[in-house]
Amino acid sequence: MDSHSMGTNNLCLMTGNANPELAQKIADHMGVKIFDTFVGRFNNGETQVMISDSIRGKDIFIVQPTSQPVNDNLMDLLIMADACKRASAHSITAIVPYYAYARQDRKTRGREPISAKLVANLMVAAGMTRVLTVDLHAGQIQGFFDIPVDHLKAAPVLADYFMHQDFEKDLVVVSPDLGGVTRARELADFLKAPIAIIEKRRPRPGEAEVMSIIGDVNGKVALMVDDIVDTAGSLCEGAKALKKLGAKKVIAACTHAVLSKNAVEKINNSVIEQLVITDTIPLPPEKQSPKITVLSMAAEIGNVIMRIQSHRSVSQLFR
Repeated sequence: MDSHSMGTNNLCLMTGNANPELAQKIADHMGVKIFDTFVGRFNNGETQVMISDSIRGKDIFIVQPTSQPVNDNLMDLLIMADACKRASAHSITAIVPYYAYARQDRKTRGREPISAKLVANLMVAAGMTRVLTVDLHAGQIQGFFDIPVDHLKAAPVLADYFMHQDFEKDLVVVSPDLGGVTRARELADFLKAPIAIIEKRRPRPGEAEVMSIIGDVNGKVALMVDDIVDTAGSLCEGAKALKKLGAKKVIAACTHAVLSKNAVEKINNSVIEQLVITDTIPLPPEKQSPKITVLSMAAEIGNVIMRIQSHRSVSQLFR
């Protein structure tokens, strides 16, 4: 398809500093160039945004996951949107593959913020007219926005990878907690595999204690699936429990590789043989490991952008 037939002549793809590599891959997939935009810092640390050419009447797509440093990346996204809005852009879509603050989506004790809702309000106030994200920690965060939210799943990309590994009939997909069962079930359906569930509780945030395992993992290849790998505590503890219960091999798949503190070291020293992640968050050289495999979401995101731009159904892609 030439660019005019799908409306890319009005499309303007920009990137913040959070994940320019992903933005470039999306641009390559779509056959467009990244629009020249400068996002930097003034001497006093404030965000500076300069857009080189007219974007009047353009449909803007800003690629900016709110990964670490979270608040800098979030602020850059908001200020980029404000710059576009004031430059008379026709529409502004925030492509936020990793949506920070998503785990603060409800009050679990008194006097807690619901930061995921605040971030949604900020995005709308900054001028976003649409948001595209991948594997939201809680699906109902879509309802925190009064604008359309396209919620992509990484499951098809992960499934495609694992279908080409030779697991015979030995695979069991494992949810690391009760909350992630739907996610595990989705991947298991793609892979035509059974599921198992780790029942754990958290004595304190960031700490996990495995209780018991629902389902059979004995003699199986256990594939643990989660949306976020942060400190990797749950993953490594879960893997240990799976091994103890007779799993012959433990692998893991997580969409968003936050990998804070010494997470990579923990994974390298764990019984997990392989961790498959996506590029919603960039993996810097110091976090790379022979155990970690990165799959790209660029083609999926690019396809959704093209559908949004040509006013075609996005949900048909998810069938």
